[in-house]
Amino acid sequence: MEDQLGVYDTIISSIENERGGLFFVDAAGGPGKTFVTNVLLDKLHQMKHIAIAVASSGIAATLLSGGCTAHSCLKLLWACPRKRRQTAISVWFQRAQEVNASIKSSYLWSSVQKLRLTTNMKVQLCGDDADRTFSKQLLDVDDGTSDGEKVGRISLPFGHMISDLKELMNKVFPNPRNQFTYHNWLKTRAILAPKNVGVDGLNFKLLEQLPGELHIDNSIDTVLNTDEA
Repeated sequence: MEDQLGVYDTIISSIENERGGLFFVDAAGGPGKTFVTNVLLDKLHQMKHIAIAVASSGIAATLLSGGCTAHSCLKLLWACPRKRRQTAISVWFQRAQEVNASIKSSYLWSSVQKLRLTTNMKVQLCGDDADRTFSKQLLDVDDGTSDGEKVGRISLPFGHMISDLKELMNKVFPNPRNQFTYHNWLKTRAILAPKNVGVDGLNFKLLEQLPGELHIDNSIDTVLNTDEA
């Protein structure tokens, strides 16, 4: 699509001409952020450049070519200045709330070039009425104009209600005992929950189905070098 090509050309041109820069790609769900990002990463790897892709969550990181979580890759600091100088591009996927509280509040924001993706690719390719409605809902939620904004709830134009948690787990993770060693199988499925207590409960029930004994390894919240703190 034209807006995807515009983002790609702008960033690649900046790298090829060694202009550098900070770019912020603004988009709701569905316009192809992940697709464009992976095309950029693959192109730069093909050009023998160093390209780093990080995300705030593990699920988002699995969608990126060679992606990892920010806290794992960066240690919350750039631990390797030399590699940073050699990096042609660094991509960081973030939630809207994190963006508002960080980069948009930074003195660097005035130097950031804003790029935007507006065409919902799923709607463009499939043309389904439910997809169109959902696409509009995503934009309304992002703009704060959703019908359910005041009450904190919105109705979805698709999906099924499942009251049996076991049925849901069997649908998303069928036969985990024999499948859990296949990373590609695992990273294509997820169950989302609104609260951490729900996530912990789901994880516990799934782990119960796996073979082997459970071991708990406690981390040490200290740094080896005080200069890194």
